[in-house]
Formats: sequence, structure tokens, C-alpha cells
Amino acid sequence: MINYKIIELSELKFSLYKVQKFLLNLIKKEYGLNYIPKFHKDIELLKNFYIAPVRNTFFLAINTKTNEIIGSIGIREYDRKSECFENNFSRKSTASFYRVFVDEKYRRNGIASALVKKAEKFCYNQGYNEIYLHTQNIVDGALFFWNKMNFNIIFKVNDKLDTVHMSKNIYRAPLKLYDISLTSIQAK
Repeated sequence: MINYKIIELSELKFSLYKVQKFLLNLIKKEYGLNYIPKFHKDIELLKNFYIAPVRNTFFLAINTKTNEIIGSIGIREYDRKSECFENNFSRKSTASFYRVFVDEKYRRNGIASALVKKAEKFCYNQGYNEIYLHTQNIVDGALFFWNKMNFNIIFKVNDKLDTVHMSKNIYRAPLKLYDISLTSIQAK
């Protein structure tokens, strides 16, 4: 069993460089890609993308024994520029998941699921109504994982990485009249 904790990037006690290195190493391992400014600007500017905006954040799973980063997930307001989704999502109501990684030595231990649940709770608390993400079918188990987390495929792209776009609604229970306390009614 692996002992880990999940922290927000803003609570990080060590250099952002360690986070950047973790992310870029996993991108290299999973996709065979080096740093590409067009696609990895958020990694270069972690504070601008994940700390400064109030409705964005970035969670890290940290091995409590070794203090190493073993997993990550970033949450941002929806900001894609794509004709396919132009009228489907909005910044106000849609969050996007980015940089969801778990180091291969630590996979199949519930870390990714714990990160996603923490991120979903953050999204709920920020008032988002849905979550968008894209994944690549070339990553072993990625599509299975996101289906297990109740994300639905909305669009598949026939590209080199076999990209799959997915979304999930955030359930909000409707307010019922009997949820209002009698004291609040009597106060009027």
C-alpha cells in the first residue's frame, strides 16, 4: 500500500521546477513528445494557469514516505478554441481537466481516482455544471479509466494520438421546499 497525500499546487513546499519536470517526463514517456510551447504553455506558466485564476487549481499526489510527486490533475475554466465544441461548453459552466498523470510505478493503487474525485469536488464547489477533458486512446487504459469515472465520449478524432473528447455532468440536487427550515420561515 502506498501512503500519499493530495495537495494543491498553491500549498507546494518545494520548487515548481519539480512539478514541471514530473509533467514533462510523463509526457515524454506516454507520448514520446518533448516540450512543445503550443501544447505545454500551461506547464511553463503553472502559476498563471492554475494558481492565479480563482476557479482554477492543480492537485498533486505526493508520496508521504519519499516526498516525490506521483500524480497530478489540473482544473481550468473551459478555454479551448474548437469549432466542434463552440456552442457546447462555456467558461462559466464548464471546467476542463488537464495533466492527469500517475507515475507508472504507482498506477493501479487508486491514486488517479482519488485525484479525480478531489478535482470533481473542487469543480462542484466552484459552481461548474460539467467537466470536459480529452484523452488519447494510445495511452494504455486511459479510455477504460475515464469510462469508469462516468465520463462520456462526445467526439473522436482520427489523429496520430487517437484523441477522444469526453464530458461529464456534475449532479446538483434540486432545492426542495421542505429543505427550508421552519426558523427561517418564522423569522419573516
